[in-house]
Order: sequence, then C-alpha cells, then structure tokens
Amino acid sequence: MQNNPAPTVADAAHPSAQEPSLLVHTVAIEPLGTATDSLISLLPRTAPLAWVRRGQGIVGWGEVARISTSGPDRFDQAEAWWARIHGKAVIRDDVQQPGSGLVAFGSFAFSYASQDQSVMVIPRVIVGRRGDTWWLTTVTEAGAAAHTSAHVDHLTAHMDHVRRHEPVLSPGEVRFTQGTLSSEQWMEIVADAVNRIRGGELDKIVLARDLIATTEHPLDSRHVLTYLATAYKDCWTFSVDGLVGATPELLVRAEKGLATSRVLAGTIQRTGDDATDTARAGLLARSSKDLEEHEYAVISVADALRPHCTSLNVPEAPFVLHLPNVLHLASDVTGVINPQRHETSLSLAASLHPTAAVCGTPTMKAAHTIADIEHMDRARYAGPVGWLGGDGDGEWGIALRSAQSDPTNPHRMRLFAGCGIVAASSPVDELAETRAKLAPMMSALQAPRP
Repeated sequence: MQNNPAPTVADAAHPSAQEPSLLVHTVAIEPLGTATDSLISLLPRTAPLAWVRRGQGIVGWGEVARISTSGPDRFDQAEAWWARIHGKAVIRDDVQQPGSGLVAFGSFAFSYASQDQSVMVIPRVIVGRRGDTWWLTTVTEAGAAAHTSAHVDHLTAHMDHVRRHEPVLSPGEVRFTQGTLSSEQWMEIVADAVNRIRGGELDKIVLARDLIATTEHPLDSRHVLTYLATAYKDCWTFSVDGLVGATPELLVRAEKGLATSRVLAGTIQRTGDDATDTARAGLLARSSKDLEEHEYAVISVADALRPHCTSLNVPEAPFVLHLPNVLHLASDVTGVINPQRHETSLSLAASLHPTAAVCGTPTMKAAHTIADIEHMDRARYAGPVGWLGGDGDGEWGIALRSAQSDPTNPHRMRLFAGCGIVAASSPVDELAETRAKLAPMMSALQAPRP
C-alpha cells in the first residue's frame, strides 16, 4: 500500500499541477484497545502520522497526496490546495465524527523566512477513536478502490501485520550536545532581550533554543510517541513528517461552529513532591511576572479570534495546568465562529499564528527581534501542527515539547524549547525553564523499550 509514490505539489499557486481525484470511505470498526497508546500501536515505522490525546484522536499512514509550501503565503497555498483536493473527492462517511472522512495532517513553519518546508499530507489509511466509537478511513485514487468489505478486511489484516511484524525499536544510548548556541550564549541573548524590554522596545518576547540528540541506533519515532502518549495523556501527541512531540497548547479547535484555543504562558518546574508542588502552584497563580506574561498571550489570542467570531468568552483569570514536569498558567478562550466568513480550522490557525505565547508583544516587533537575536531557524517548532477535515473543522496545536528528525541522518534529532521573556526575567531562571521543557523529549528518547 505504501509503495505507490504520492503526488507532490510544490506550489499550490498553480492549479494545473497534477492532483488526484480521491475516493474516501469511512466505516465503523470494532474497538482495537483501551490503552492510551492503542492508536499509536497501530502505526508502522515508516512516516507515521498521529494526533492523539487521552487515547483518542486519529493516526494515519501511507500517502496519497502531499503539498509542501513556504513563505508568507504558506497557509493560503495549503488552503487552496485542500479546497481543490476536497472539491474533486468522492466521500462516503458512515461515522460522522470529528476526524472521520477526508483528513489531512499538517505542520507549518514558525516563520515565513524558514528554510524548512511546511507540509500537509493525506494518508491512505486513517484509524480514529472518539469515546467508544472507532473508525477506519481508506483513501484511494479514483479507479483504484477495491470492494469495500474486501478492502476493510485487507486493511484489518495489514494492521495486525504491523502489530506482529514491526516491533518498536529502541534508540539505544542517546547523547545530547549543544545546539545552535551554548547555554552561556543563549543567556546573553536573554539578557539582551530583557534590556530591550526595559528600554521600551517591546513588552514581551519568546526566545527558543535547540539541543541535538544523537542515538546509537536509527530512530524509530514510535518509541518516542508511545512514551509521550502514555506519560503526557493531557497533551496532544503528534507526528507529522518527522516532527514529533506532545504539546500542551491548543492553538485552535474548530468544531460545529465553535472555536476553542488553550493559551499557556507562565511556567514553574515541578519537584515531584505533591505538597511542594501544590505550594508552587499557588506561587505561580500569584506571580506578577507570570501573570503579566500570561495576560499578553491571552490578549493576543482574543484579539486574533475576535474578527472571526460573533461572540467570544475570555476568562478573567487563568487556572493552573498540572503536567508531569511543569505547571502552567492556562486559559481556554472560546468563540462562536461567524458563519458568514466560511472559516476553516486552518484559516483560523493562520490568523492566530504566531501568538504572544510563542512570539511576543507587540507581535510583529517581537517577530522581527527574534529574527535579529535568536540566531537559529526554528523550522516547524512553535508552528501550527494538527489536522484539517473535509468539512473545515479540525484541531491545530502549537508544536511545543517537540523534536525534528534529520532526514539525512536517522541517528539525529533536534530538540526545542522556549521561554517568554518579560522585564522581570532572569537569564538563569529562563535557562532552567528551557531544561524543564526539554525534559519530555529527552525522557522519551531515553525511555526503556515500550
């Protein structure tokens, strides 16, 4: 099933490019497991696609179509390609759940100036779960579909084959080395940013750093995904075109006319002691520095969503989100999407990106300052990652707590973490925060074989 080369569209601005007419069929299937990694366990080693939280979501494999985009119009190019693909597709959806029917997984570069390509991929096979409902979607080129029942039987056998004959491989010993900058160089940049903020150039900036992981054996991304899906159940575990991670931050969900965005900004590291962490949660909730950082992020999201909604609900105060490694200040902003605007989840994600939570305030000034002083290409780190459905609904997270595999070296991954910098920030404390945020991916790589 995966031997047929997928059509690739390098530039969606040219509608004459060869795009397939697709036949899409979704059927309900018997539950395939109750564990949080049941969906992840179905994935083959090659090019797995995933968007899973608390054991629910969608996974996919194989590739029937793809687009790569770049530059300021990367979202518009992808949206136009998707509209053409969807317009030609014949879809039979017997399940009618978010994530059933025609779906594309996507991952977009943080910056229009990035050297890394943004991508959207339509898989040949998608398995999904929502509550007690499981489904299987098959996507084929027109004229290539088998009889439905025989096709489902074939795919069920294929999933059994994946489970039996593609064991998850351990990366073996993992060595971590400095990325683009050393810790000392990065702290100097933080100090420079603090001085700029105190001088009135901007209110907040988010600065990121990278770390290089080198593995003893070629990396099997399912090893990382299995750990993340189990250890970070409240995060969205994702895998798209070599970018893997577990993000706690939902950029936007569009579902049946309602938009939801989970904003995170303000962080403190956990100690592992419940009583101490409860006290630290209280400190975080009262921290003027973290509350200021969080307020900028919430205002950024609310201002970006407001033009697309007929009404908006913005919480007056954040709650503390407890994750295994850190505590975050969090707010869920919701809005009723204006039906006259014909928005999709991707168009909303494009309008929201970048938020103050990953860029800064004012946004354009912060983006220019990041380009000036950060000294690295974030690639698809901190960009939108998620999925888009045929009805326009979908979920897009911010690609945090993530790592990008090296297509030229199967033993190498690039890990990322970032921090919000305000006038009260300390370079030493911010470096410690990045180490806490790198912990999920570092632990995933070093975890025992699942």
